[in-house]
Amino acid sequence: MRALWLGALIGLVTGFVAILFFEALEFSTRYILSELTGYSPPHPFGEGGAEAEGPTRTWALPIVVGLGALVSGLLVYSLAPEAEGAGADQVIDAFHKRGGRIRLRAIPVKLVASAITIGSGGAAGREGPAAQISGGIGSVIADRLGLDAVQRRRALVAGMGAGVGAIFRAPLGGAMMAAEALYRDDFEADAILLSLISSIVAFAVYGAWYDYTPIFGGTAGFSFQNPEELPYYLALGVACGLLGILYARSFQGAQDLFQRLTAPRWAKPAIGGVLVGCIAMFAPEAIHIGYGLVQRALTPEEVLDYSLWLIIALPLLRIVAASLTVGSGASGGIFAPGMVAGGMLGALFWRLFHDLPGFPADPAPLVIIGMIAVFGSIAHAPLAMMLMVGEMTGNLSLLAPAMVAVAVATLLVGNTSIYRSQVATRADSTAHRHRFAFPLLDALPAERAVVPFPTVRDTATVAQAIAALDRAHSQEGIVVDANGRLVGEVRGDALRAAADAGAPAGPLVEDFPTVVLADTPLDEALDRLASNDRRWLPVLDGSDGPVLGAIDGRALVRSYRQAVQQQVRPLTPVDEAISTMELTVAAGAPVEGQTLAEAGLPQGVRVLTMERMGRLSAPSGDTVLRRGDRLTLAMTRGTRAQVLSLILGD
Repeated sequence: MRALWLGALIGLVTGFVAILFFEALEFSTRYILSELTGYSPPHPFGEGGAEAEGPTRTWALPIVVGLGALVSGLLVYSLAPEAEGAGADQVIDAFHKRGGRIRLRAIPVKLVASAITIGSGGAAGREGPAAQISGGIGSVIADRLGLDAVQRRRALVAGMGAGVGAIFRAPLGGAMMAAEALYRDDFEADAILLSLISSIVAFAVYGAWYDYTPIFGGTAGFSFQNPEELPYYLALGVACGLLGILYARSFQGAQDLFQRLTAPRWAKPAIGGVLVGCIAMFAPEAIHIGYGLVQRALTPEEVLDYSLWLIIALPLLRIVAASLTVGSGASGGIFAPGMVAGGMLGALFWRLFHDLPGFPADPAPLVIIGMIAVFGSIAHAPLAMMLMVGEMTGNLSLLAPAMVAVAVATLLVGNTSIYRSQVATRADSTAHRHRFAFPLLDALPAERAVVPFPTVRDTATVAQAIAALDRAHSQEGIVVDANGRLVGEVRGDALRAAADAGAPAGPLVEDFPTVVLADTPLDEALDRLASNDRRWLPVLDGSDGPVLGAIDGRALVRSYRQAVQQQVRPLTPVDEAISTMELTVAAGAPVEGQTLAEAGLPQGVRVLTMERMGRLSAPSGDTVLRRGDRLTLAMTRGTRAQVLSLILGD
C-alpha cells in the first residue's frame, strides 16, 4: 500500500513542478534568446511545431549565451553547488553515496539555473535538470515522512523517473530510465514499482495541462517490414557507437579541462557559453534543445533541404556545444544533445546512402533508431531508451531494427559511460553492500586484522634494507619516512640484484597499486587484494597517516573467525554513515565491570538494547556491563574499531 500512496504523492508534486519547469524554459527562451538575438529555435510537432526564425542579431549570440551561463553559474555556486552540470549524474551519485539525499534548496536553484542556461541558448537538454529536480522532490518527501535510507533511495529513483517521464511524455521509458541509468550492467529492480506509479501520475498531471500527444509527430505510419534493411541498421549501430564514445570522451574531457582552468567556478560557465555562442554565429542549429531539428529530419524533403555540409557537421557541433555548455558547469542536461546528435547521424546516413538497394525509403526510422542507439549505449540504458523514444514518437514498431543497432552500439561502447557516477552492478553500490557483501566482513574494519610487517627507512642503504628483511625472515618490506608514513615497498630479490651489481644507492622502492585504510571494511580489503593480485597490502591510519602494519588473507580469515566465535552480528545498516551491530561483552574486555557511562565508548555511539540472561532491556548510564551481556549498538564506521576493542578486547 505504501507504494501506491507514496508513488502517487511523488508523481502529483512532480507533475506540477514539471509544468513549472517547462513554462520557465519557454518563458526564458522567448524573452532572452528570441528577444535579444532574434533567434527562435524550431519546435517538434508535440510542442507546437513552430519553424525556426532568425537569428537577426548574430553578433549578440556569444554575449547572450555567455551572460546566461554566467547568471546560471552565479546562482548555482552561491546557493547550491550540487546543482551544477547535467543533473542526472548528481542523482546517481546521491543514490550510491549520499543515502538518496538531495537538499531542498537544490530543487529551485536547478530549475531556475537550467531555465536560464537553456533559455539563453545553451546547448543542453531538459532531462538532466528534470531528473535532479524531480529526484530531489522524491528525496525531500521521503525525508519529511521520516523514511529510512532504503525507502529514500527508492523515492529518489521514483521522482527521477516521474520527472523525465512527464516532461518527455514517456512514462514507461522515464520509469525504466531511472532504474537502468544507475548502473552500467544492472538494474534497480527494487524501485521500479514505485517509479512506475509516480511516473504515470506525473504524466497524467502534465498531460492534463498540455496534452498527451507524443513530442515527435508524423511517425505513426513507419514500420519494419523488410529484412534486407537489417544490415544497414547494423552499420548505423556501429556509427552510433563510435559517435557515442566520442560524445562521452568529449564531454568528460571538457569537464576535466574546465576543472583545471584557473578561474572562479562561477565564471567558468560563462567561458563555455561565449564559445558556444561563437559556434552559433555560424550554425545556430547547434544550440538550445534541438528537438525541432529532429522533427524536420523525419521527412525526406526536409533532409534533402539541409545543406550536406551542415548535416555532416551537426552531430559533431552538437557534441562540442553540449560539452562546452554542461562540461563548463552550466546547469543543463546531456540527454537531449546525445539524442539530437544520434538523430542527425541517422538523417546523414539516409542522405548519403538512400539510393542503395534495400535501403529504407524514408529517413524517419534511421533518425529514430539513431536517437536510441547513441544515448542508449553511452548511458547504458538501451531498454529504457527504446521505450522512451518509442513513446516520444508514438511508434513502437521499429523495435526489431532498434535492437540490432542498440546491441551493436552498446557492445562497441563497452564500459565507456556518459555518467561518471554509474557503478557496474548493485554489488558495487554502497546502497546494496549489506546484501551482496559478506555481512560480517563488511562490519569488521581492517584495523582488526593488521599484522606486523618489516619496515625499512627511506634513508637506508641497500645493505641495511637487506639486513632488515633478513632479521624479519621476509622477502618484502614496507618503506617509510621519518614519521612512519608510507613511501613504497622493497623486494629482497631486487635488493640483492642491486647489491651484486655494486649499487651504492638506497633501497629500490616500488609503489603500491592501492592501500587499505584502518577503517576499510574487510570485504573491501579482500576485494582489493584479489583485484590487484596481491598477497598483502599496507594498512594506514588515515589517508595520510602512519603505517600500522599489513593485511593478508590469513590475517583476514583469522579476524573473521574470531568475530564469529565472539558472536559479532551486523544488522541492517541505518545509513551509509551509521551501522548497527550486536556484540557480546568478552571476558577481560576493557568495559567489563564498568558502568555504561564509564565504559569510554566513542562519542556518537549509542547502546540501543542489552540482553542479559534472556531478558531484553534499554540500559542507562548506571548499568554495569558484565561478561556475556549482548549489546545492540549504533555507531559510525569510523568508530567501529574502537568499539570492537573495548567490548571484545584485542
